[in-house]
Amino acid sequence: MEEPLFTIGASATCNDGECGEVIRVVIDPIVRKLTHLIIEPTHRQGLGRLVPLELVASSNGNVMLRCSLEEFERLDLAEETDFLPGTVGYEGYDPANVMPLPYFALGAGNTSLPVTYDKLPVGEVAVRRDVPVHATDGEIGRVHGVVIDPSDHLVTHVLLQEGHLWGRQEVAIPISAISDFGSEIRLSITKSEVQELPSVDLLGSDD
Repeated sequence: MEEPLFTIGASATCNDGECGEVIRVVIDPIVRKLTHLIIEPTHRQGLGRLVPLELVASSNGNVMLRCSLEEFERLDLAEETDFLPGTVGYEGYDPANVMPLPYFALGAGNTSLPVTYDKLPVGEVAVRRDVPVHATDGEIGRVHGVVIDPSDHLVTHVLLQEGHLWGRQEVAIPISAISDFGSEIRLSITKSEVQELPSVDLLGSDD
């Protein structure tokens, strides 16, 4: 059976029309299982929906969902924005807890700071496009997508996007070589060992 490929940045379509773009994939880092896609409606930044993998009909290329646009809109939001009331200097808030956007509302000498964060199942992490991938001896590229086993949704490979260390091509890193998922992905092997990995025909190449 062909292993599904989830490309971050792929367009997504419901039964009755296009619904947006895959902006992140959600992984349980303990069992290394893909659980959800985060799909953001076109031109509606910050309104990404948390789409269970069970709703995905196909994914190689564009993502096809087993739901209508109306049903998609009823799915849980994957992000939440709070507006923190503050004063000059943001008294009462640690700087590490404040994430200003390019603009914020001003009024009566105070500021209202929008803070956006992911709303994910407990213990799971969202992997974004362009997350750095590090071998034991340095960065080797950035995330382009993931490949899963269709029988159990376990991640089998992480894909490096074009333009990584060895030129403009894609490389599939086996899950056995990944030591940590998070804000960065870390491998248990060196750059030279990545170069020596056997080629894997998972990427839909026309060569």
